[in-house]
Amino acid sequence: MNNNAALQTEKDAQTEQNTEQYLTFCLAGEEYGINILKVQEIRGWSEVTPMPNTPASILGVINLRGTVVPIVELRSHFHLTSAAPGPTTVIIVVKAHDGKGNQRTMGVVVDAVSEVHNINGADIQPAPQIGDAADRPAVAGLATMEERMIIILDVDELLINGVLGLPDEQNAA
Repeated sequence: MNNNAALQTEKDAQTEQNTEQYLTFCLAGEEYGINILKVQEIRGWSEVTPMPNTPASILGVINLRGTVVPIVELRSHFHLTSAAPGPTTVIIVVKAHDGKGNQRTMGVVVDAVSEVHNINGADIQPAPQIGDAADRPAVAGLATMEERMIIILDVDELLINGVLGLPDEQNAA
């Protein structure tokens, strides 16, 4: 093997190491992605049990094999136009971590699941700062795949801090 081939092989290995898989889904005509390691399962749409005194973006809960799972309506949370569930509407069940070692299982309602993409970390650009968006940390960045923009979400930031609005220990004191 010549030096150029060896360098290319090493470069390919480094690129592969920085590549992660993202499950992409559609929401109000835009494509979003979440790290596939956060996904527990994808379920078809089913009605939820409403809960009183919850944030507006929490539709309610479902019983998932004995575990009560809150269901988040991302359209509502992102202030998008609401839409009735359709034949492609699904619930993506994810695991979110709160930074203190605690894990929460939650479901997010999306219009449709697209596919799984391998995205290199170097190909994810930071989201532009526009105004004083409270959910800015939930957007981990933007990636372009085949002329399509994919909005990469940070599941932990979105669900734990954004939707649930759980106070961190520093602010709780």
